[in-house]
Amino acid sequence: MKLAEDKSIAESFDLKSLPPDFYDDPFPYYRALRQHAPVKQMPDGSMLLTRYADVEQVYKQPRLFSSDKKREFKPKYGDSPLYEHHTTSLVFNDPPLHTRVRRLIAGALTPRAIAEMEPGLVLLVDNLLQSMKKKGQVDLIEDFAAAIPIEIIGNLLGVPRGEREPLREWSLAILGALEPVVSAQAAGRGNRAVTEFTGYLESLIAARRAAPGDRNRDVLTRLIAGEDDGERLSAAELIHNCIFLLNAGHETTTNLIGNGLVTLAAHPAERKKLREQPELAKAAVEEVLRYESSNQLGNRITTAPVRLGGIDLPAQTPVTVCIGAANRDPAQFPDPERFDIARTPNRHLAFATGIHACAGASLARLEGQVALVRFLARFPDYEVGKVVRGGRARFRGFLKIPCLVN
Repeated sequence: MKLAEDKSIAESFDLKSLPPDFYDDPFPYYRALRQHAPVKQMPDGSMLLTRYADVEQVYKQPRLFSSDKKREFKPKYGDSPLYEHHTTSLVFNDPPLHTRVRRLIAGALTPRAIAEMEPGLVLLVDNLLQSMKKKGQVDLIEDFAAAIPIEIIGNLLGVPRGEREPLREWSLAILGALEPVVSAQAAGRGNRAVTEFTGYLESLIAARRAAPGDRNRDVLTRLIAGEDDGERLSAAELIHNCIFLLNAGHETTTNLIGNGLVTLAAHPAERKKLREQPELAKAAVEEVLRYESSNQLGNRITTAPVRLGGIDLPAQTPVTVCIGAANRDPAQFPDPERFDIARTPNRHLAFATGIHACAGASLARLEGQVALVRFLARFPDYEVGKVVRGGRARFRGFLKIPCLVN
């Protein structure tokens, strides 16, 4: 894009009226915004941030930039299951609820607990690879990327294996309703998914109350038991944070693995490097997270007047942080459009930072590392066919990745 075109794009950009090509490749738009309107006012009065420093500032000042979504989501969802869910879950709340739920979850995701999951994760990945070997023509989402986190988070919450099939469709419907613009059909799907998910979890929670699991490994048992001082989550808080865990624990990791495999296929030199140097797995996963961030957008609202990126914002200003743009900011990352699996340092914001940094980041990283390295070892010459994008602005990933393995 030429300079004049970039400026025009930045001036006319509206998150609620995105051009069709944005969903396949939003990065030229992000680049134009960073250069010409890094703190961009949308037609609805909200502000869009695309520079790394500004996004980081928002994350590190949670008192000034609230995660509570009641004011924002009421006109969007009305009195509905989606409204109840998204205003009760961990990610869209401030302390003290955020603190209580996060502490309970973190207790089951200690470094030791995650290390103990690795042998089972390796076995799961190897079994999936063996099944794909027999098929030859596979879908890397259905047959691999989505299957891994569904099993892992299903194990953490003790969801019986025979009952996991609906989880992905429920998750896609609920998360799809977080898009900047939500159609009546998408809202209907999301509301039905919350209702069905809630009904299922009520039965699962009742069974776990009757037969608790190991608090050190079973997140659901920890959430039911509450904190040591006797404080418990309400029935609604318990259900909606279980929904959040299942959604967040699988969707972004599915995207991490799928994005990683497609990006490596498009960069054969980096694919060859990782295959020959599997010790680069940790750095490679960080670069996938930076280069193709699974979660592209986040939202906050100012609680008091604040100056951000040279712009004065009044209290109650909705703010959208563009993670995907921040992670390609040349002020933070040299040559940011280059995919480099050995990049260091790599302080990306794919998992946020501050009090809202992803509680399951270490687990997602491990899943990505094991999945990518073992896939490449088994199928070094895999060929990706015509992919189908997820068609969403907030979550960047694929619905289908046809692939020939041999």
